[in-house]
Amino acid sequence: MAAHAHHHDHPQDHAPEHSHAHEPRKSQRILLIVLALNIVYMLAEAIGGYLANSLALLSDAGHMLTDVAALALSLFAARFALRPATPSKTYGYYRMEILAALANGVTLILISFLIAYEAWHRLRQAEVVDAQTMIVISLGGLLVNVISAKVLHAAHTHDLNLHGAFLHVLGDLFGSLAAVIAGGLILWRNWLWADPIFSVVICLLIVYSSWRLVSEAVNVLLEGTPSHINVAAVEIAMRAVPGVRDIHDLHIWTITSNRYAVTAHVIIDEASNSYQILRELRELLSSQFNLTHSTLQIEDPYLSAMVKLGKNRKA
Repeated sequence: MAAHAHHHDHPQDHAPEHSHAHEPRKSQRILLIVLALNIVYMLAEAIGGYLANSLALLSDAGHMLTDVAALALSLFAARFALRPATPSKTYGYYRMEILAALANGVTLILISFLIAYEAWHRLRQAEVVDAQTMIVISLGGLLVNVISAKVLHAAHTHDLNLHGAFLHVLGDLFGSLAAVIAGGLILWRNWLWADPIFSVVICLLIVYSSWRLVSEAVNVLLEGTPSHINVAAVEIAMRAVPGVRDIHDLHIWTITSNRYAVTAHVIIDEASNSYQILRELRELLSSQFNLTHSTLQIEDPYLSAMVKLGKNRKA
C-alpha cells in the first residue's frame, strides 16, 4: 500500500499557514518604511552634493540610488510572494524572495568592487574634499541608516529577502560612519587618503556578508538542505517512531525563508497502523525540525521488497 500526507492540509496546521500568510505582508510594511527613508535621504544627499560641488557626495548619492533600487526590488518580491499558487506554479511565488536576495547580494559585491576601484585611483591621486559638508551630510545619512537598520533588524534573520535589504542598509551605515571619521581626519590633519582607505575596509566587510547571502540564496535555488538541519538526525528521529522499519529517499529543502519541505519513503511493519504512524511522523517533523510541509509515502515491507526486486532485475 502507499499513502501520502501533505502537512499543511490538516486542521492542526492552519495556524502555521495563517502565520506564513502574514509574513510577506509584514515584510512589505518594513521595506516600505526603509525605502521611504532612503529615498528622502538620497535626494537630500544629491542636493547637498550639488550645492557643495562635492563629487564624493554625488557619487554616494548614486550609490544610494542603487540601494533604493535594491529595496524596491525586495518590496516587489515581498508583494509578488502573496500571489496565490496556480496550476503552473504549484508552490506559488515564494521563490521571488530568494531571487531578490540573490540579485541584492550580487549587486552589493559589484558595487563594492567599483568603490574599491575608485578608492585605488584616489590613493594614487588625492582629490580635494569639502570635509565640513561631507561630515554634515554623512551624519544625516548615519541617522537614517541607523533607523532603517533598527527597523529591519528584528525580521532580517528569518527572511532572506529582508536580510539582503538589511545588508544594503548596513553597508550604507558603515559607509556613513566611515565618511564621518574620514571627514574628521581630513578636517583635523588634512589626511586626504583617509576617505579611500576607509572605503576599502567597508567594501571588504560588505563583500564578506554579501558572499554569505549569495551562497544561501544559491543553496535554496539548488534545493540544497538547509544549513541548520541535520539530515541524519531527522532520519534517526523518524526511525525511532514505533512501527517504522526503514526510511529511504529522504529529501529536505527550502521553499522560501523559514519555510521548509521534506519528502520520504517510510517502510512500516504493519499496514494497518499506517495512519497512526503517519500522524506521529508528521507531528515529529513539524515540532522538532520545523519541517511544516511534509510528503510521506508509506510502504509495507512486502511492497518495498517487490520494488527492490524489480529494480535489481532491470539492473
